[in-house]
Amino acid sequence: MRRNRNANRDLTRRQALAGAAATASTILAWRPAAQAAASTKVCILTPEAAQGPFYFDPKLVRTEITEGKPGAPLALTLQVVEAENCASLKAARVDVWHSDGLGVYSGYARQATGWTEGETFLRGTQLTDADGAVRFTTIYPGWYPGRTPHIHFKVILDDQDLVTGQLYFPDTVSERIYATLSPYRERKAERDTFNANDFIFQKQGGSETLVAVEQDGGSYRVRLVIGIAGDSRQDTVQPKK
Repeated sequence: MRRNRNANRDLTRRQALAGAAATASTILAWRPAAQAAASTKVCILTPEAAQGPFYFDPKLVRTEITEGKPGAPLALTLQVVEAENCASLKAARVDVWHSDGLGVYSGYARQATGWTEGETFLRGTQLTDADGAVRFTTIYPGWYPGRTPHIHFKVILDDQDLVTGQLYFPDTVSERIYATLSPYRERKAERDTFNANDFIFQKQGGSETLVAVEQDGGSYRVRLVIGIAGDSRQDTVQPKK
């Protein structure tokens, strides 16, 4: 899998993407360009963020990724669009991965919070539909030393990485979940990193991929629009009027 090193594209990806959302069957977020005609739709480019040390491809195309891991149920919707005109990107591969409620990633040894060699929980792949959307059923991620809670994502088309990023949560929501729900509340260690003092959040556009969290009973929902540069897409579907 090769990564595109185009310098101009890498620069533009560090600009903001606001993660607002409507329904999964429409463009989730757009705003008019300041210097364009009033009828022009322009989405915003997603900032690149560190892939981190815990990525691998378990080759699991699936919506349900928990593998029985306990935690607050989380419905995650991601929509991939072309930033220039909000056209939805169809048939792109989207990978997601994140830690469990105790801050442990699957598939790795020598983690500060656990060893999980050979396991694949909380990892999965989906292909975007005609609206550029993918959906995952997962749990609210836990924290681990040195990082604020987050979910990693990667968008791939024709073996080319279009963008790698991280999705973040409001600290107030994380604190409430961690204090009241299992397995988060059973942790003895105190959380040491929040959005305000997480280096990656602060230096790699974390505020632009900070999502709103909707609660429905004991479950939660988040949505994020992922904007890509126009020259990185190959087959798009125009947004519905």
